Amino acid sequence: MPKTYKPTTKLTLRDRLSAFRNLPQFFRLVWQSGPGMMTANIVLRLLKAAIPFSLLFIGKLIIDQVLLLSRNQSSFSETYLWELVAAELLLAILSDGLTRAITLMDSLLGDLFANHTSVRIMEHAASLDLDQFEDAIFYDKLERARQQTAGRTVLVSQVLSQLQDLISIGLLAAGLIVFNPWLILLLVIAVLPAFLGESYFNDQTYALSRRQTPERRELDYLRYIGASDETAKEIKMFSLSGFVIDRFKVLSQQFYVDNTKIAVNRSLWGTFFTLLGSLGYYGAYVFIIQQTIKGVLTIGELSFLAGSFRQLRSMLESMLARFTAVSQGAIYLSDFFEFFEIHPKIHNSDSPRCFPNPIMHGFTFENVGFKYLNSERWANRNLNFTLHPAEKVALVGENGAGKSTLVKLLARLYDPTEGRILLDGYDLKEYDLYDLREHIGIIFQDFLRYQMTFSQNIAAGNIREQGNEELIHRSAEQSLADNIAQNLPGGYGQMLGKRFAKGVELSGGEWQKVALARAYMREAQLMILDEPTSALDARAEFEVFQRFTELTRNKMAVMISHRFSTVRMADRILVLEKGEIKEVGSHEELIAKGGRYAELFALQALGYQ
Repeated sequence: MPKTYKPTTKLTLRDRLSAFRNLPQFFRLVWQSGPGMMTANIVLRLLKAAIPFSLLFIGKLIIDQVLLLSRNQSSFSETYLWELVAAELLLAILSDGLTRAITLMDSLLGDLFANHTSVRIMEHAASLDLDQFEDAIFYDKLERARQQTAGRTVLVSQVLSQLQDLISIGLLAAGLIVFNPWLILLLVIAVLPAFLGESYFNDQTYALSRRQTPERRELDYLRYIGASDETAKEIKMFSLSGFVIDRFKVLSQQFYVDNTKIAVNRSLWGTFFTLLGSLGYYGAYVFIIQQTIKGVLTIGELSFLAGSFRQLRSMLESMLARFTAVSQGAIYLSDFFEFFEIHPKIHNSDSPRCFPNPIMHGFTFENVGFKYLNSERWANRNLNFTLHPAEKVALVGENGAGKSTLVKLLARLYDPTEGRILLDGYDLKEYDLYDLREHIGIIFQDFLRYQMTFSQNIAAGNIREQGNEELIHRSAEQSLADNIAQNLPGGYGQMLGKRFAKGVELSGGEWQKVALARAYMREAQLMILDEPTSALDARAEFEVFQRFTELTRNKMAVMISHRFSTVRMADRILVLEKGEIKEVGSHEELIAKGGRYAELFALQALGYQ
């Protein structure tokens, strides 16, 4: 299981090493993204790893051969020299080709990984509960997981580069060890301070990034509302641009200040550590030159050892810096895998029941109560009623009375905090979740306006039937949206919304008719309309609900509306107040009772006088 780190935790070397436990799971994901690409990448890097040593060794042979030929001391002809030069040329060309091929493989593998993990995130998010999406902490985890889909693709290249450089270092170090093992110790001393410095500042960057997650989400939100077609009218009308920009400046300036402190310190200490590394390198270089002057080494060996030391220093610095980056990336992977450790609380039982077809007795609420996450207030409480087969029930109440929460409980988007909901005598939790939702048609008051075609917007109600044009057209006719399609340039193929080219924007009322068509896309036994007609005028809403009543003649239906001319069509009306049912009855019964419903009805009637 991936290890989780708190933002305020100072990371130790043990933490870094522990984070490497995330890498096997990470590379399983990479392998799943592109097994062929991964294999080719590894093979190319193995070939590339041997080239630095080969080039230096051939260079040594060339220099020694030139010196011998110049002194007429070589037993070989010039042909051998030019063969060495040709071999070095071929290796240089091969090295360049391998570098370009590896870069290409890294890029393609990164794209495959980003696509694969993005799909995994969307699939997992789809499995989670609605109330989890209403939690700010969950959103922070989701945001960090999203960042890893692109931000961690470089980790593939970094880890494989470590393995490649490790092989190269092994070959180069062998030459130094044969000559003088103490040079390896001097080399480690030269690069170790730089490694420790980079490690420290990467820790600081990681902790800062974790702390800034909520503010970064706010910054992204400000960017969106400050320059979006959906927010433009209110931003202009209410002159909100100054307010949004000022808040953006405050947050972005704070990010700049915090990041600058770390960047400046990193730069200053990095300069100092680089100086130490240079002193170590030139100390070894002086020693090698002295040995050459004494005749212990040849000029070719001087070139080979100096080049080996220089490349070893460069590779070790890269490896140690990359170790910090890899361990940092492995720690960030905890954020990625942590998201997948979030599991839904609403799920199927071990042996789920099939949805009854037809429903015989209906839905029964038994002392049902519900609280939202991190809320002390009950959204619904003491709900006791039965929704009978073929019955039309209307929910009435002021905003915040718990009407929308009740229908979400009915569709099992939430599970009750207390009590239970029965369907034909069995707890709703015993039924197959997918089957349950498949038999419920529901349109919410905050339905989505998909930036897709007219046809796709309707098919969203039953996406498996997206190719069923007959069903789509029939659903549009039933919701009165067919006339809208006939007046569009592209008909049912017309792109809706202004986000994409040639898109057409609909009015609020037209969008609602399109959304209503989604409810008719499935043969549901229960239809729920949660104030989806608020943008329609009174006559249009009356026509829609009248059509709805006719089309659901033998079905159960729940409708929420603030217009009493629509509500009175229901067989029974439930009046909610502060999450509880205060009154139940038909329109005539509730008016005669003279209670809360009669009061609300009178207030609305007064508005029409």
